[in-house]
Amino acid sequence: MTSKTATGAFWNPWRLAGWGLAATLLILPAVAMNFTAEVQWTVSDFLFMGMMVGCVGLGLELAVRATRNSRYRAGAAVALLTGFLVTWANGAVGIIGNEANPANLMFFAVIAMAIAGSFAARFKAPGMAVTMAAAALGQFAVPLIAMAIWSPPIDMDLARTLLFNSVFAGLWLLSAWLFRRAPSAACENGAP
Repeated sequence: MTSKTATGAFWNPWRLAGWGLAATLLILPAVAMNFTAEVQWTVSDFLFMGMMVGCVGLGLELAVRATRNSRYRAGAAVALLTGFLVTWANGAVGIIGNEANPANLMFFAVIAMAIAGSFAARFKAPGMAVTMAAAALGQFAVPLIAMAIWSPPIDMDLARTLLFNSVFAGLWLLSAWLFRRAPSAACENGAP
């Protein structure tokens, strides 16, 4: 039997809106496939997107449960969104050249660094700020490292790549700034 508090938390309008948006993100490609040949998703595409959306949703749920601090929650939301967008853009069209370019694999190292750093920081706001700043630096460095490793230069529109990548680095920095502005005891439960 659920308590009134647990039931009220389940029917929270923000929670319903968030998971509703997640479901919509999965339904849209299925609907689009009926109207255009441009969208051709396989079962594995839907499973991968479901996993990505589910991880972001779960991460947000944990951050919201861990603290009432809005800056910490916003920092977590921006970090999760950035990881999602980097993964999505990288898999769909590629950030450097096209999605088959091996240089794009380095962006997954940035996301892995953000995840590992979050655990190392024990999800405490000061450590999260440092971790997200390091992710921003890593994000910005990937195209430069790719140009240094692959000679002659890899298939890359340099201006587009640097601009696109700078947006992601800026999002990591925004997350770092939000965590920096959160009180150091923002995550009361130890881990979001």
